[in-house]
Amino acid sequence: MQDWLEKDLTYNWHPYTQMLNLRDNPPLLITRVAGRYLYDADGKAYYDSNSSWWCNVHGHCHPAIREAVEKQMRTLDHIMFGAIAHTPAIELAEKLVSITPPGLDRVFYSDNGSTAVEVALKMSVQYWRNTGNSRKCRIISLDAGYHGDTIGCMSVSNVELFRGAFDPLMFQAITAPTPHCDDCALPCKNKSFGRLHWDTDDENPPCVASMERLLINDADVTAAIILEPLLMGAGGMLIYPPAYLRGVAQLAMKYNVHLILDEVATGFGRTGKMFACEYAGITPDFMCLSKGLTGGTMPLAATMTTETVYEGFLSTDSSKTFFHGHTYTANPIGCAVALASLQLFEDDNLLGNVNTLTPLLLQKMQTFADIPIIKNIRAIGTVTAFDVIHPDYAELLKKIYRAGLANGLIMRPMGKASYLFLPQSATIDEVEMVFEKLDGIYREILK
Repeated sequence: MQDWLEKDLTYNWHPYTQMLNLRDNPPLLITRVAGRYLYDADGKAYYDSNSSWWCNVHGHCHPAIREAVEKQMRTLDHIMFGAIAHTPAIELAEKLVSITPPGLDRVFYSDNGSTAVEVALKMSVQYWRNTGNSRKCRIISLDAGYHGDTIGCMSVSNVELFRGAFDPLMFQAITAPTPHCDDCALPCKNKSFGRLHWDTDDENPPCVASMERLLINDADVTAAIILEPLLMGAGGMLIYPPAYLRGVAQLAMKYNVHLILDEVATGFGRTGKMFACEYAGITPDFMCLSKGLTGGTMPLAATMTTETVYEGFLSTDSSKTFFHGHTYTANPIGCAVALASLQLFEDDNLLGNVNTLTPLLLQKMQTFADIPIIKNIRAIGTVTAFDVIHPDYAELLKKIYRAGLANGLIMRPMGKASYLFLPQSATIDEVEMVFEKLDGIYREILK
């Protein structure tokens, strides 16, 4: 094992990692996976508490996924998708159109969440240009939003730690206040929005007004609003109610701007519905999908859009073509895996499983409410979080991470938040096991 780690530190550069720190704290060397567990070189098991960066759905090495890969490899591994078609991409597009909100009738494939968002941003801006509205080129995003690490995505993301070094490269976006429900002083009916509180959702939350003020001034130069629906990941696992999303969707229609929903992390059952926007009963102009699209096993992404947007690019004028693509666009193996993953949603009733787990997760999290520095306990789907309010929160969260590893849990903090992002296929017994370990960890470190 030591030889492998030495080679890793000699040759590799890990993402989101200060490599200097790895000299004294080498990375975890995982040698195999099975179900929802990862195993290191010594055979120690680690529960995949963050779904391998928010993407794993069915557990690892699922036989149906493995069979899909093997079967597809026997006929077609990869071809370009520029004016060449293949049946896995056609079948998957038809399936995605059938399960996404009505009106999302066109599918543009790419590789990952960032590229799915880049596609939506570029399509929106070019649509307005193609239809004679070239002034509409600005994007409105939330001040705690995050949409990826490519230049366009960073331009509409506002987590300073991730984007600060690259400001000279980015275009200027318009920033709207994030609906921080737990800490908000506005007069809504609720101040804490876990999923279980939404039966009393305020139908006209005053935070929507801040978005409208921007549109009153800037709608004529705004191409689109981009949001993470209901759950904002890298901003700190923030949860806001469906009424806010519904209100923003209504504003987008009123002021003639596109609505882009980044469902990269929230899609495919993560929140308890197949897509988070279903809670608000809306159809966006663009929906960005990746991560759980293949069950978290293969790189693949899709940007869904409407027939209206699609028709804005149909022209004898070649300059109105959407000149964007990727080498592995619509990779046949990825498409075959995505189809197998979606079949498992039906076979295993995964949405039902998520909705069984959600109240249990929230109940378990509430047992930590007596710890004074734990605030803003929240849950949606298989995601739970709380904030650590303490001057040394960063050091405390590092201790939680290390204690998690010692106890066989993969715990990766986000800002001030300690969170779980469990696979949609997690079981009640696994939840009980995770919280039995967390109880000792949290009470020892956060006491």
